[in-house]
Amino acid sequence: MYAKLDWSRKMLKILLFIIFFLNLINKGYSLENCKWNNAEGTPCLTISKTSNTSAYNNDSVIKKVFNKQQIEEIGANDTLDLLKLIPGLDYYQSGQKGQTGAIFMRGSESNHTLVLLNGIPINDQSTTNGIHDFGQDFVQTIQQIEVYKGSNGSHFGPDAIGGAVNFITDVDYNNGYSISGFNLNNNSINYNQTKITDNEWHLNFKGTANQMKTDSAIAKGSEKDGTQNYQINLNANKWLNNDLKFKSTFYGRDTQSDYDKNASTEENVTSDNKMYALQGGFERVNKNSFDNIILHYHNYDRKYDEQGTVNKYYSESITAKGERDVTLNNKISFGYGAEYKYDWGNYKTLTFTSQTKGHLKNLGIFANSAYKFNENQLLSLHLRNDDHKETGGNQTYKINFTQAFKNFKLGITRSTGLKNPSLYELYGSSSSHAGSTGINPERSVTNELYGEYSISENIKFNSTFYRTNMTDRIKIKSDWSGYENKVPDTTQEGIESEITLLLVEDQKLSINSHFAKNRTDTGGPNSRRPDLSYGIDYIKKINFKSYGPINLNLNYRYIGDHIDWTGSKNSFVKSVDLVDLSINKQIFGNTYSLSLTNLLNERYEKPATYSQDGRQFRIGFSRLY
Repeated sequence: MYAKLDWSRKMLKILLFIIFFLNLINKGYSLENCKWNNAEGTPCLTISKTSNTSAYNNDSVIKKVFNKQQIEEIGANDTLDLLKLIPGLDYYQSGQKGQTGAIFMRGSESNHTLVLLNGIPINDQSTTNGIHDFGQDFVQTIQQIEVYKGSNGSHFGPDAIGGAVNFITDVDYNNGYSISGFNLNNNSINYNQTKITDNEWHLNFKGTANQMKTDSAIAKGSEKDGTQNYQINLNANKWLNNDLKFKSTFYGRDTQSDYDKNASTEENVTSDNKMYALQGGFERVNKNSFDNIILHYHNYDRKYDEQGTVNKYYSESITAKGERDVTLNNKISFGYGAEYKYDWGNYKTLTFTSQTKGHLKNLGIFANSAYKFNENQLLSLHLRNDDHKETGGNQTYKINFTQAFKNFKLGITRSTGLKNPSLYELYGSSSSHAGSTGINPERSVTNELYGEYSISENIKFNSTFYRTNMTDRIKIKSDWSGYENKVPDTTQEGIESEITLLLVEDQKLSINSHFAKNRTDTGGPNSRRPDLSYGIDYIKKINFKSYGPINLNLNYRYIGDHIDWTGSKNSFVKSVDLVDLSINKQIFGNTYSLSLTNLLNERYEKPATYSQDGRQFRIGFSRLY
């Protein structure tokens, strides 16, 4: 515990020192009259192009984007604050913020979502089944988050079998700081500073310190559990000439949490989850082409201390990726590229017998093309081949046709995905079973029908019908001796819909719904995946004669009944209604905010046996300079 506190103090001292230093060279910037290659001032920010796309088919990719402004207006602290707003996505967290978190994308498994940093996979090979822990991802230093649903293997490669989440880091030219919280144990401080040097380097620092302590992680627990999270993001960009830019980023986070092993083991049970990533590369923009090359490294270092017994998990990864997009003429665009990824990791537990050690490598080659029949018709094709150390060559594809009418757009897509076995599933061992190198990758096929109808200038409706078939699912054998590919297949299907109304007097109302049929291979309901969920998002700028404008952001979500493990058996868990409210007001250039989460004070468990926070409020202050 003392070592943990020393590390926390060191991180805070480093953060405060960098803030002090950058304040000495402070300079503010505006995004007005910007251009891509503005080396001396503020460039236009082109945040992320979907991997394996080109000029004409990039816009046909359906994704949900949260930019920096939206993240702040919603009042989000961690990734789950945003992901819970997306139809077709179910989230769970083993307690409050900082505890282990997972998502189910359109009914797929919790390890079927690939997570990326600026388009590069950041999976942790020291996890037993390749699952990403979303509970560790706080978002204050992230510039943008993109969510892709369905099979996306042709865009991102292996493990995007159910979907993908892409975290974007970049220079933020809005220099400022913010402070929020509601007591000494629950608060956050964020800082952002950008400096353009005399030799035209664009240097950016983002730093965040979060701490929180509320109820016990387990339901009916007696100990209050807390979390401390620290984030640092450093970005350095430089235009070498009018067409060529060097980009680099360093991202690091450390999340330290108290957690509960079980009802009888609550005290002195802690986790320390560190993750670091370093990227560097070049972007070149010409009249008819875009080139991108990037080198990437990341590692995970996780420790779980259960009353003096420490379990350690460690993994590293190196990736090199290059991509080129070409616009041939006013009808054809195409692109191609390659990605090489090398992973290694290990862990050995002391509290139970389980271990793994080894390395994996994968070479992906991909290409895409788009053909515009006319301004209203587009055909897109995306292909990828991945050569994996153990599973060999595997192909994925995506084909899309989009037809636009006067007020209506229709899209039809068929796409595939795959998930390779994890390091543990291949080489791991425990007291009861061993890894299996002969298993095949899991596979998925997604069919989508997308429609978007502009009823008027102020009313828009969109809906997606989807059906995903999963084959060769990797599961433990019935005798627990190892892993195998299971049959029969499973199928998940549903309808996602949203209607958006732009009302008078700066008001926006969105109503969304998700009707799903998530079933196991025996036909029963899938655990933790409700068949019905819906929500309402309302944004309004309220103008007071005496006080000026106040911005209001209201989010409501209904999560329907679903099956979950209640400690002794699978039972139906009742529905829950969650309401979050965020209000902010600008006064003399400063922004004051009030955030209310779980406004109805619902007492609920998600998943069952793990308690979630009741009503909370946070008061915030931010300043740009």
